[in-house]
Amino acid sequence: MDLESAKNVVLDTLIEASSQNVSLLKPAEQKLKSWEIQPGFYPILQSIFSTYSIDVNVRWLAVLYFKNGIDRYWRRTAPNAINEEDKETIRRQLLTRFDEPAPQVALQLAVVISKIARVDCPRNWPELVPTIMEGLKQNDDFLQRRLLLTLHHVIKTLSAKRLPADKKTFREFTRTFFNFIAELWNNHTETFLNKASTNIESAVTSCLEPSQLSLKIAKKLMVHGMTEISEFPNALTTIEVVFQRLEQMLQIRRQIEDYALKEKLEKKIIHLVKVLSVVQINHPVCFIRFIQRALTFTSTYVFTQAAENLNFERFIIECMNIMKAIVTCDEYKVVKLIEAKTEPSRIQASKIKEEFFTESVLTEIGTRLLTSYFLLTPEDLYNWENDPEDFTADEVGESWKYGLRPCTEKLFLALFHAYESMTPLLLKLVESVQGETDVENMTSILQKEAVYNAVGLSAFELYDEVDFDQWFCNQLLKELQNKHPRYKIIRRRVINVVGQWLDVKLSPSLHPLVYQAVLPLLSPQEDLVVRITAAKTLKIAIDDFEFRSENFEPYLETSFSLLFQLLQQVSECDTKMHVLHVLSFVIERSGACVQPHVSHLVQYLPLLWEESSEHDMLRCAILSTLVHLVQSLGTLSVNLYPFLIPIIKFSTDLNQPPHVYLLDDGIELWQEMLRCAPSLTPEMLQLFDNMPPLLELGSENLKKCFMITTSYLLLNPEEFLKTYSHVIFQGCANLIHELKPEGVVVICKLIETVFKLFPIRGPEIFRPLLPTIFEGILEKEAYPILMSIYLSLFARLILKNQSFFFNFLEEVGTMWNQQPEDILEQLLSFWCEYMVKITQPERRKLTALAFTTLLPCTSRAVVTLFPDLFYPIVEVFHDVMREDNGSQFDYLVMGDRDDLDDEYETEHDKRKRQLSLQDPVFNTPLHEYTRAQLMVCEQAFGAERFQSLIGSVDKEIREQLEEFLK
Repeated sequence: MDLESAKNVVLDTLIEASSQNVSLLKPAEQKLKSWEIQPGFYPILQSIFSTYSIDVNVRWLAVLYFKNGIDRYWRRTAPNAINEEDKETIRRQLLTRFDEPAPQVALQLAVVISKIARVDCPRNWPELVPTIMEGLKQNDDFLQRRLLLTLHHVIKTLSAKRLPADKKTFREFTRTFFNFIAELWNNHTETFLNKASTNIESAVTSCLEPSQLSLKIAKKLMVHGMTEISEFPNALTTIEVVFQRLEQMLQIRRQIEDYALKEKLEKKIIHLVKVLSVVQINHPVCFIRFIQRALTFTSTYVFTQAAENLNFERFIIECMNIMKAIVTCDEYKVVKLIEAKTEPSRIQASKIKEEFFTESVLTEIGTRLLTSYFLLTPEDLYNWENDPEDFTADEVGESWKYGLRPCTEKLFLALFHAYESMTPLLLKLVESVQGETDVENMTSILQKEAVYNAVGLSAFELYDEVDFDQWFCNQLLKELQNKHPRYKIIRRRVINVVGQWLDVKLSPSLHPLVYQAVLPLLSPQEDLVVRITAAKTLKIAIDDFEFRSENFEPYLETSFSLLFQLLQQVSECDTKMHVLHVLSFVIERSGACVQPHVSHLVQYLPLLWEESSEHDMLRCAILSTLVHLVQSLGTLSVNLYPFLIPIIKFSTDLNQPPHVYLLDDGIELWQEMLRCAPSLTPEMLQLFDNMPPLLELGSENLKKCFMITTSYLLLNPEEFLKTYSHVIFQGCANLIHELKPEGVVVICKLIETVFKLFPIRGPEIFRPLLPTIFEGILEKEAYPILMSIYLSLFARLILKNQSFFFNFLEEVGTMWNQQPEDILEQLLSFWCEYMVKITQPERRKLTALAFTTLLPCTSRAVVTLFPDLFYPIVEVFHDVMREDNGSQFDYLVMGDRDDLDDEYETEHDKRKRQLSLQDPVFNTPLHEYTRAQLMVCEQAFGAERFQSLIGSVDKEIREQLEEFLK
C-alpha cells in the first residue's frame, strides 16, 4: 500500500474513532491500537494533524495517538521502538510547523516536542532550541505565542532531568539564552502595560499570554539553570523588575470590572509573586539583597488599610508565605555557637530582618493578623451552617500553601516563635476579650474566637506566660456554660483550645473537669460542629500520657453513648472515621470496663460496614475499632463471630480488590479474635483457607500470619493439624530458603510449637525440612538467635523422640555418605562449643536436658564426648539453681500456681502457659532429672564402666555436679 492510500485508511479510521456511534468507534479504536507498532504509522499521523483542512476534532485525536505513541515507543530500548528513519522524519517535520491554529492541538504538539526533547536533546536534536530562538526573533505575534508555548514545555521537561551531564547542559543553555528570554518577558510586559493604559481588554487578550509564558521560562532557568543568581546581572535585574511590575499590575487590576479579565490578570500577578517565592527557596543567599524589598512589599500590600482594594486572597496567601519563608529560613539565622564562625551572609540577613521587624511593625502585623485575618469570614460561617462536617475537616499536608486560614496561622506561629515582642501583644489581646461577651455583638464574638485560636496555636510558646489551670477553671469553663446559639462559636473554640493545651500544661487533677466539660458539648442538642470538635478534644484527653482509667470511669457510659449517637448522625465518611477512632480510643483505654456499654455499637457496626462498601478507608476504621472491641470483650467476643468471621474472610481474601486497603487491619483483627477465643469453631477453622495465599504473598504481615497459625495450633491442636498440616509444612518449606534469618526464626518457632504439642507426630510432618536445618547447624554460620532455635529443635527430638533422632542421623549419613556416629560427634562437639552463645536460660536448660538424656546412650560419639557434655550441664546448673531455706530448687520449674494468673491475660496467653506447663524445661527440675539419668547411665554401662566414664570428667566439674545433686 502506498503512503497516500495508507494515509487515507488511517484518516478514515480516525474519523470513525471520533464519532459518537459506538458500532464505529470500538472497531476503529482496535484498528488504531493494532497499528501502534507498525513502521510508518506515526509519520502518517503527523501528516494528518498537520493538514489544517481536516476537521479539528480528527486532528486532535490524531495528535493524541501521536503523543501516546511517542511516550511509549520513542526510546531506543522500548519494545517495538519507532525506527530511526521515522524518527528523523518526525523531528524534521515538527520544526517546520509552529503555526498550528487550533489551541488544543498546539498544546499537544508542544508536549510532544518536549517528550522527544527529553530523550534526544541536545545530542540527537541539536537544532531544536536554536530554531525556536530564531523564530522568537521574528516580528510575528501569533508565531511568538506558539513558539513560547513550545519552549515553555521543552524547558519544563529539560529542567527536570537530574543526571549531572544533563544539569550541566541545562546550565550552559541558561547562560546562552537567559538574557534573551528576560528581555523578551520585559518587552511583552511593557507592551501589555502600554496597551492597558488605553484598552485593558485588548491588552489582556493579546499581550498577557506571551508575557506569562516567557516569565515561566525565565523562572525555570533561574531555579534550575543557575547555581548562583548573582553571576547573572540580568537575573538580578529581572527580580527587581518583578516588584515594579507587581505594583503596576495591582493598580491595573483595580480598574478591571470584567470577572474573566480580572481572573486572567490575577493569575499573572500570582505568577510574579511565585517567581520571588521560588527564587527565595532555591537561592536563599542570593535573595538576601531582596529581603528588605520583599518584606516591605508584603507588609504594605497585606497589612495596611490602604492596600485593601488592591489585594485579593491568593495574592495575600503567596505574600504571607514569602514572609514566613524569610522569617523561618535557616540561612538567615545567626548560629549562636562559640566555635562557629557565622557567615557574613547570615549576619547581613539577620540584620535586615531585625531592622525591619521592629516592635511597632510586629505590633501592626500581629494586630492585623489577629483582628482581621484570624476572624471567621461570612463564607466560613455559611459553611458552618450548611456543611458542618466539611467545616470541621482538619487541614492536612501543605494546605498552608493554598488556604488563607492555615497560611495565616503558619505566619503567626513563625513570627511568634521568632520574636518575643509578639507575646505581650497576644496577652494584651487575651486580657481585652476576657469576661462576658455580648451575644448580640457578632464582631466581639468573632474577635474573641480569633484570640482564643491564637492562644491554642501558641500553647508551647506561652507555657511560661499563662497559668492555664487557673484560666481554665475561672474563665473557660464559664464560657462553655453559655448556651446561646450564637455563642456556639466560642464554645467550639474553647473546647478546641483545651485540647491544644491538654498535653502542654494542664494538671492531671483537672482532667475530670475536662471530661465534665466535654460531655454536654457532645449532646445531640448541641451544634454539630461543636460536637465534632468536642469529640476530638475527648480523644486527646484519653490519649494523654497522664490518663487514668479510674478517673474516666464515672463518665464512660455517658461519653460512649453520646459518641455512638454522634457516629450515627454524621454522614461524611471522614467524619465517621474520626468518631470511630475516638470510640476506639475509649474502648482501648477503658479495657474491660467498657463491656456493659458496647451493645448498641456492636449492633450498628454491621450496618455501617454494609453502607461503607464504596469507602475502604472507613472500613479500615471499622476493622480497627473491632480490634479494640474484641480486646475489651475478651471471651465475650464470641457473640460477634457471625459478623467478625465474614469480614475477616473478606478483608484477607487476596481475590477481593479492597484487600489492598483492608489486609493489614483484617489480619490484626483475625489475630486478636483467635487470642480471645475460648475454643475453635468450624467457621473459624475454615477461615484458615485464606492463609496459603497470604504466606505466598510474603509481605510485612508474614510474622503475624505465623502468629495466627500458632494461635490455631494452641486452640485445637488435633483438629487443626489434621486439616491443615500440609498447608503449614508447604508454607514453611516455600519460605525457609527465601527469608532473612529473622524470618526463618519465626518459621522455626512455629515448628518448635508443633514439636511441643506433638513430640512423635510433629517431626514426621517436618521431616523433609530437617536436613536443611541440620545442615545449617553443621555449617556453623547461622545467625546466633537462629542457631539457638535450630539446636533447640534437635534438643526436643533427643528429649522426646530419640528413635526419630537416631533414624534421622542414619538418613543424613546415607545422604552425605558419612557414618551416623561421625555426624553425631560433629553435632555434639559443635554444640558444646556453641553453648556460650546461647543466652536464653530456657534454651540453655533445654540443651542441658538433651545432653543429660544422651548420657545413657552407648553410642561411640556420646562415649567419646562424655566428659565434654558435663561442662555445659554444670554451667546450666549454675544458671537455673537457686537456694531457699537451705534447699536448692530449679527456678524455671513453674508448677500449676494460681499466682501466675493475670487479669490482663488473654485466652491465648493461658493456652501458652498450659503448653509451657507440659514442657520439660518448665516442669522438670534439672537436678532431679540429671540424678535419674545418671542412675540409668550406670545401669546401661555397668558400675565399673560408669565409674571410669565419670572419672574422666574434670575433677572440679565433677565436684560442682555432686554439690548440685545432693
